[in-house]
Amino acid sequence: MGDRNSRKLNLLLAELSDTRLVSSRWLRAHGYTNSLVSRYVSSGWLVSPARGVYMRKGGHLQWEGVVRSLQIGEGLPLHVGGRFALSLMGHEHYLRFGEAGTITLYGPSRPPSWLGKLSLEQCFEFLGRGGFDLLPSLFTEEMSEEMMSEHGLAWHQITSSTDALVCSTPERAILELCHSVTDATLVYEVDALMQAMTTLRPRRVGLMLHHCRSIKAKRLFLALAERHRHAWLPHVPLDGVDLGRGKRALVPGGRLHPTYQITLPRELDEHLV
Repeated sequence: MGDRNSRKLNLLLAELSDTRLVSSRWLRAHGYTNSLVSRYVSSGWLVSPARGVYMRKGGHLQWEGVVRSLQIGEGLPLHVGGRFALSLMGHEHYLRFGEAGTITLYGPSRPPSWLGKLSLEQCFEFLGRGGFDLLPSLFTEEMSEEMMSEHGLAWHQITSSTDALVCSTPERAILELCHSVTDATLVYEVDALMQAMTTLRPRRVGLMLHHCRSIKAKRLFLALAERHRHAWLPHVPLDGVDLGRGKRALVPGGRLHPTYQITLPRELDEHLV
C-alpha cells in the first residue's frame, strides 16, 4: 500500500474510533472509492455490519455509537426522543414491558435503510417530527447548551465512556409521547409518566407547547398535568398556545375533560401508581 493510501487508512481508522460507523455515502464524500474500501475490508481493516455501512475491525457495535454516528458523522438531525428518551432519564419502570428497548428517533427525514439491518439487541423506530415544527437542520458539537435547550433538546451522556447524544428534554419527550397516543393503554402509560413529571420547567413547557403542532398532544399533556396538580402548571405561559377548537375523541366512550375537551378513559383513576 502506497504512502498516500496508508495515510488515508490511518485517518479513517482514527475517525472511526471504537464504536463509530461510516456509510458508503460518507466514505465517497471523503475520497474513499469503492475499490479502496473493498481493499480495506479484504485486508481486515474494516468490517461491514450491514450493507452500505462500515466500522473498524474489532470495534464494538452499540446503539449509542450508531446514534452518535448518525447525528455527528452522517450529519442527520435525528434525535432520541419520546418513550426512549424518558427511559434514559430513569422512567423506564413506567413504560410498557419490552418497549424500553425500542430506540425512538425523531427528525425531518427518515434514517438510512441500513439502520434496521444492524445486529443489535435494541431496535430503532422512526416517528417523524413528533408533532413539532422545531427541528434543527444539523447537529454539531459546537451547538451551545442554550441553543439546544431552545429546541427542547440536550446533550445526554449515557455512560462516562460514551460520547454524548442529542436527546429530547423531559418537556419535549413527554409531548412527543403524547403525540403518539392512539388508545387507552397508551393514555395509562403517559398518565403514569406524567405523575412523575414533578420538576418540569414552566418556561420550557410553554415554549414546547407553542412549537408543538399536535392539538391532541397538547390537550392530553395539559389534562394529565392538571389531573396530577403539578406545582409548575399554573406558571406555564399559555398565551398564544393553539389548543384548537371542538372536542377530541381520543378514547371511544371515554370521559370528556371539561377544560381541555379531550376524552380520557373512565377507568383512569384505577391506574394511578
